[in-house]
This record gives sequence, structure tokens and C-alpha cells, in this order.
Amino acid sequence: METVVVGEILKPQGIKGEIKVYPLTDNPTRFQKLQKVFLTQGKSTVCYEVESARIDPKGMVYLKLKGLDTPEDAEKYRGFQVRVDRSEVPPLKDRWYYFELEGMKVYENDAFLGTLLRVQETGANDIYIVQGEKGQFCIPALKSVVKKVDVEAKRMDVILPPGLLDD
Repeated sequence: METVVVGEILKPQGIKGEIKVYPLTDNPTRFQKLQKVFLTQGKSTVCYEVESARIDPKGMVYLKLKGLDTPEDAEKYRGFQVRVDRSEVPPLKDRWYYFELEGMKVYENDAFLGTLLRVQETGANDIYIVQGEKGQFCIPALKSVVKKVDVEAKRMDVILPPGLLDD
């Protein structure tokens, strides 16, 4: 089963075992629909049923998980990731989740340029960090550069701006 990170546990909240979660999603309301979550850290993974979820005005998420009934129970999971089954991630239209892009093979005119390592957020537009034969380089995440993304084939086709890879 493939899981996807949707948040990080910050701390226990209150006296009934609730946990405060920093959401790693642009749609925190998704937590209100979850029935179960996986808490992971390193090789440790535990599955919990979600009893309730609420969101504060600042966008922080508070989860009550079945079996976590005291602040001491919740404290054990400080710093853990909150993950969901990949099948629970709704598809995006004309956009992609970072985890879908990472690991893609990047090509220009069928010439292999490298593998997309990660997406870096910037003020103007994201950039894709790619590991190629000659090291790492950045590709701007612009429609004028990224021509095709095939999530299933794990392939991205680009047309690089002149001079981007010149030595």
C-alpha cells in the first residue's frame, strides 16, 4: 500500500488525547473526511481511526484518534508524519502533487536530461530540481517550459530556455 504525507504532528492538544497537526496540503478540510490515518516516523507506522477533526482559523488541524485518550498517549507521536492511503488523494485537474512529480524522468526532444528530485517553492513559480549526468540543475515550472507531464509513465517533456544547461 502506498501512502502520502498530509501533515506533521506538532504536539498534544488538551486533556483528551487530541493532536495538533500542521497540514501539508493546500486543502486542510480534507482531514474532516478521513476515516483512518497512518502515523509514521522512520520505520515505525501505526494506523488509527479518526474520531473527529477540526480546523482552527489559522488553518491548523486537530485530530482525535481512537485509542489516544490522554496527553501522554498523544505525546508519543510528536514529530510523526500523518499519512493517508494514496487512493484517498483526490485527483487534480491540470496540476500535479509534488509526490507525483518527484522521481519523473525529464526529457527534451526525447533526449534524457535527468530525474526530477524535488519541487522547490519560490515566490513567483515553483522550480524543479533535476539530477542529470553533469549534476543538479533547475527547471522553472512554467507552461512555456513544461510541455507534457505523464504521471503514469513518470515522464516529463520540456523545452528549456536557451542557455539553461550551457557550461
